[in-house]
Amino acid sequence: MEILAFGVQADEQPLIEQAFRGREDVRCLDVFLNEDTAPIAAGHEIVSTSVNADLGADVLEILAAGGTRMVAQRSTGFNNIDLDTAGRLGMTIARVSYYSPYSVAEFAWTLAMAVNRRIVRASTRTRDFDFRLNGLMGRDMHGRTAGVLGTGKIGEAFARIAHGFGMRLLGWDVAENPACTALGMRYVAKEELLAESDLVTLHVPLMPQTRHLIDAAALKTMRDDAILLNSSRGGLVDTAALVTELRAGRFTGVGLDVYEAEAGLFFLDKSLEAIADDTLARLVTFPNVLVTSHQAYYTEDAVGQIVDATVRNVLDYREGRRSENVLVPRS
Repeated sequence: MEILAFGVQADEQPLIEQAFRGREDVRCLDVFLNEDTAPIAAGHEIVSTSVNADLGADVLEILAAGGTRMVAQRSTGFNNIDLDTAGRLGMTIARVSYYSPYSVAEFAWTLAMAVNRRIVRASTRTRDFDFRLNGLMGRDMHGRTAGVLGTGKIGEAFARIAHGFGMRLLGWDVAENPACTALGMRYVAKEELLAESDLVTLHVPLMPQTRHLIDAAALKTMRDDAILLNSSRGGLVDTAALVTELRAGRFTGVGLDVYEAEAGLFFLDKSLEAIADDTLARLVTFPNVLVTSHQAYYTEDAVGQIVDATVRNVLDYREGRRSENVLVPRS
């Protein structure tokens, strides 16, 4: 039986095909799963989806009606999946619970240094043979304070890099990570972390209780010259409120690899279209803001681990096994 993989990037396809070779037949599609594309899956017992797939109730109903019984999502986050509907339909849902935390942590630091040292602006200037330094002054990270919201594997990896820079570490999470406290991290209330940090980075999952974790009030608590990074999920930040603060001239830099309304935009070429999202259109005009297209995880190491875990999830489903990756078990 052929597996249908939605939302496969060109760099990702050979890794998927190689991983499944000799085990399962797989067909890769570059289209993303949503209500319009779900009928393509008719006749496929197993589908694999990307992080921006729409796996709401309506899409799951279409998949189930077409014979799909298992969805293997190639990501850790699962806020896009209606798990209750999947359970009611008797579908098995699996995700990738772990992959290289260094991919995301290193990329978050790339964003931090790019906005701090004005790398994009400097590169644009030198392409025009403008070698002036006006407006390019950054700051040393050494001796400053990094606030890490979410100190799991990725937050810990980020904190280790910050420690290497010689930064003071503040953390916020539901539970303390001993590896972070060993680095000298002090756990504090969110408000204290925001008020004291020169750099704030988000590494928490998107859940109802964390949606707009950084809202208008939180943004006002932050220092005017702070750097804000989000390489986790777009819904953690109230983007409209962020635009309001940016218009007031606040923040040294903002680095966003995710956006709360990215579905239908990120991973696609929209360069010849008018962007109807006024908030995003305004956001990318600020000279101190750098927006990338949800690529923090996109390294050979991380994608390889994601693909390998997806293969294991499919094989576990075939053999009736259940692992920690299963969100909704086989009924």
